[in-house]
Amino acid sequence: MNVSDGTPRVVVGVDGSASSYAALRWAVRHAERTGAALEVLGVYDVPGATGWSAPPVDAAFDEEQAREALAEELRAVLTTGEGMPPLEQHVVRGNPAKVLIEASAGADLLVVGSRGRGGFASLLLGSVSQQCAVHASCPVVIVREGAPGTTA
Repeated sequence: MNVSDGTPRVVVGVDGSASSYAALRWAVRHAERTGAALEVLGVYDVPGATGWSAPPVDAAFDEEQAREALAEELRAVLTTGEGMPPLEQHVVRGNPAKVLIEASAGADLLVVGSRGRGGFASLLLGSVSQQCAVHASCPVVIVREGAPGTTA
């Protein structure tokens, strides 16, 4: 999303985790209150795309199916209404932290969940949210699942 008319832009990452859904709901409420446009990013990374492994191919991955899955997630998590901010959704291939950090350029706010789908449950912050907090070009809000105001 390239909002060049001065409208504030909020970027939010969604990965199918409960934490990312909480972040999405938080971002929508923030965008409604501030008049910002919302950019929802679903980021996927193909196994083997980095490192010493087989060529980066996932025969089971279908990008169009991923777009439809993101749209379904948005419909399931969000209730549309009069106050719904302008929203664009994108499915992007790449390292989730890197894609979100790049998307933060020119944004007014980046919103991510505290824990994604991978990693170790004992960690307080996920690696993606931690990388975003350190490297994003704009302020970052990290939303914890179950935090007040983040439930449906």
